Amino acid sequence: MAQLFESFLKTAVAFFGILVYTRILGKQQISQMTFYEYVTGITFGSIAAAIALDRGTNTGIFLWVLTVFVALNYFTGVLTVKSRPMRKLIEGEPTILIHNGKILEHNMAKLRYDMENLMMQLREKNVFNIADVEFAVAENDGNLSVLVKSQKRPVTPGDLNMPTRYEGIPSEIIVDGEVVYQNLKQNNLDEQWLIQELKKRGYNSPKDILYASLDTDGNLYIDETN
Repeated sequence: MAQLFESFLKTAVAFFGILVYTRILGKQQISQMTFYEYVTGITFGSIAAAIALDRGTNTGIFLWVLTVFVALNYFTGVLTVKSRPMRKLIEGEPTILIHNGKILEHNMAKLRYDMENLMMQLREKNVFNIADVEFAVAENDGNLSVLVKSQKRPVTPGDLNMPTRYEGIPSEIIVDGEVVYQNLKQNNLDEQWLIQELKKRGYNSPKDILYASLDTDGNLYIDETN
């Protein structure tokens, strides 16, 4: 029993350590992480796991190691924000792989990029012909940004000088049965208006609604709970 309690205590320390330190370091989507951030994330998790799994008296040491690692990571993050040379050194920089339909073999070799990987990422961007590519740039997070030649891009209303109306994004009015009063207020509406609209559609309470949103034309979209 004592061993189980000790394991619970150490796991809780690791959990709350991760919670606090990740809040300090900030957040970023996994798809946007550079290779450096990916490696530091794995190391961070490994140290936290060592705290939870430690069966000796080294928990304090592991926690200190985690604290030092986070401090160094935070300091490095500040440096990369303030110094472009440091950012390039630590995170790297985008590399052009295709220019005006021509593959830049030297840059491909520098990044250890092979043709299969390049063609796969081009296909993911709905590009099947390298001759149609103006620029293809390998980003720091491993993604490939592709600019298709102007004559190969779909025609837009702007190309035809056609006026378009503002679309905007819908405002969330109800989420998981809870009314988002701030969004109601921003749209110059109140709860009474919402209740009336719900009753018109056969709903007695916002609790019956999983999600409701209001578009820029004033149309109310409702998805009820099952």
